[in-house]
Amino acid sequence: MTLRHAVLAVAVVATLSLPACKREPTQDTAAPGGMSQADLDKETADEFIARVNAEFREMYPELTASQWLASTYITDDSQLLSAKGNERWLTQLNQWIEQARRFEGQEMSPETARAIMLLKLGTSMPPPRDPAKLAELTRIATKMEGMYGSGAYCKVKGDSKSCRELGELSEVLADPNASYEEQLDAWQGWHTISVPMRKDYTSFVSLVNEGARDLGFADAGEIWRAGYDMPPAEIAAETDRLWGQVKPLYEQLHCYARTKLDAKYPGKGSVNGLLPAHLMGNMWQQDWGNLWPILQPYPNAGDLDVGSALERQYQAGLNDLMVRENALIDTDRRVEIARQAQLDSAKAMTERAQDFYTSLGMPKLPDSYWEKTQFIKPRDRDVVCHASAWDMNLAGDVRTKMCIKPNEEDFFTIYHELGHVYYYLAYNKLPPLFQGGAHDGFHEAIGDTVELAMTPDYLHSIGLVGAQEQGNDALINSQMRMALAKVAFLPFGLMIDRWRWGVFDGSITAANYNQAWWDLKAKYQGVAPVTPRGEDFFDAGAKYHVPGNTPYTRYFLSHVLQFQFYKALCDAAGYNGPLYQCSFYGNKAAGDKFWAMLSKGNSQPWQKTMKELTGGEKMDASAVLEYFSPLQEWLKQQNEGKTCGWQAAAAGSKRNPSAPAAPRTAPPPGTPSTAARKSAPVAI
Repeated sequence: MTLRHAVLAVAVVATLSLPACKREPTQDTAAPGGMSQADLDKETADEFIARVNAEFREMYPELTASQWLASTYITDDSQLLSAKGNERWLTQLNQWIEQARRFEGQEMSPETARAIMLLKLGTSMPPPRDPAKLAELTRIATKMEGMYGSGAYCKVKGDSKSCRELGELSEVLADPNASYEEQLDAWQGWHTISVPMRKDYTSFVSLVNEGARDLGFADAGEIWRAGYDMPPAEIAAETDRLWGQVKPLYEQLHCYARTKLDAKYPGKGSVNGLLPAHLMGNMWQQDWGNLWPILQPYPNAGDLDVGSALERQYQAGLNDLMVRENALIDTDRRVEIARQAQLDSAKAMTERAQDFYTSLGMPKLPDSYWEKTQFIKPRDRDVVCHASAWDMNLAGDVRTKMCIKPNEEDFFTIYHELGHVYYYLAYNKLPPLFQGGAHDGFHEAIGDTVELAMTPDYLHSIGLVGAQEQGNDALINSQMRMALAKVAFLPFGLMIDRWRWGVFDGSITAANYNQAWWDLKAKYQGVAPVTPRGEDFFDAGAKYHVPGNTPYTRYFLSHVLQFQFYKALCDAAGYNGPLYQCSFYGNKAAGDKFWAMLSKGNSQPWQKTMKELTGGEKMDASAVLEYFSPLQEWLKQQNEGKTCGWQAAAAGSKRNPSAPAAPRTAPPPGTPSTAARKSAPVAI
């Protein structure tokens, strides 16, 4: 899952109305360079927005360059440059917002009114007006992201010290042959890296809340919720409605997974009915795809092992490079050859992803993309490996930043990241203030829509899986494979911002950060740690988007939107048949409709953009249920008679691991479970 490039400063979002906030002009409204105060006073709203767009475009490359440097060369120096770049940007944003107050209540064109609204919502990190506090905010934000990027779990044994980074620890969790104890150690080890962030994060929350209040909002959470072309309070009810549609499907998947884990780990496969955090194949339990060897419904019903095929291709490339060299080459040269093979593999995976987009009629990526992208982890420095897509200059200098390995997760991730990149390229013709997703969930849904079209037949056509058997067993395997990524993610996508909004509005205090984190994970995901996690931990910080300050509701929404987009594009392609079998690869009609949507950016309310693509103006999870209908019926049959559901109160730092389970009788097949239905104490 990824984000827009400037995660600290420029997560531009959309709204239709702004909270009233009158304030007398301050020294921040001084006339910009080259303009007298008299000229500024005579400036019309249209002229003001034209000037802001020009100034925005001019300063933007410097900002993104400093952030790119801080993410790809993590040093004290690069963090200083990034912090100062953010400070300059947010200072300028404050000035523009103050200058925009002149036009409150005036008549203006709808386009200019929207641009002024977007300007006020131009950051996920609302800046305090006090320059000293603003500088402190950017310093802390840059520091926390650097701490995450350089995080490692180290052990000292005698005179030696060994350290493992996130990628290595994640490989342990993904390894079906790793022991229960090895996986627990890897999971607990990564969660040590966030402990030092706790104090900084508390200060960060205070500063962004002050910035939000300076802009007329109650807290930072409210400014995040204001970006959906509806009153901020309504997005809470909207996400509740969407979650209510898909929750019964997730509960069936949860029940099935727990049964399989109980069988593999007798007596240790659940925690009072909740899934053990370290056994889910993923550091945050957001994607269960690595549990495929355990959860595969029918082992003999077709090959869907993309990861093994990618590894074979990488090894073949490595062997080919080796045979070209002298057999007696030294160790250093062998390492360089291995690095070249890794780079070749990463680029080949990216080229394959590009091919899907170009098959729809979209342009090839510019040469600069291939020259400037970070494809693999460098050997000589710390970098932020968390995958992200970057628009460096609002004019075509696009990049991705990953540490690609030849595995299934990274293969699908690069398709996702190129979705962001093609969105950038499509709307680069718009003024800078309109260069963003229709809302942030749209941006995250683009690449995932393409992923849905990567059917087993498509994967077979590109040589990554074998010929697919026909029949129900193969269908259920395929559906399960997709559900472990898409359905398993849904409650995780919801709970992170539920936690942060509680932190922002004060209903979650610094004294119970960790308790609240695990209470929400239990409530929504049905997941728990197997050992108590007290307030000496800061487990939220072990997920990139928290120290990176990236709003997360976008990812939940994207997992609904992508199925709506997918259905609409299949219709555009003229497809007739079960939704889950549709691939629009190579279909120019679908591509034209897709590109038309991308080209609108956030120049209009998302409801209008949605209608142009899908025919409707509402987000709706019915396409999710249509897609997974065969799997949902199969899961109900598998879970019939099982004790499903969980007691959310059993998790968190106060949980007693030895407490007896409180089972609940499974409902009759087809009856939605009532587990964890109470709304969270904070909006959205």
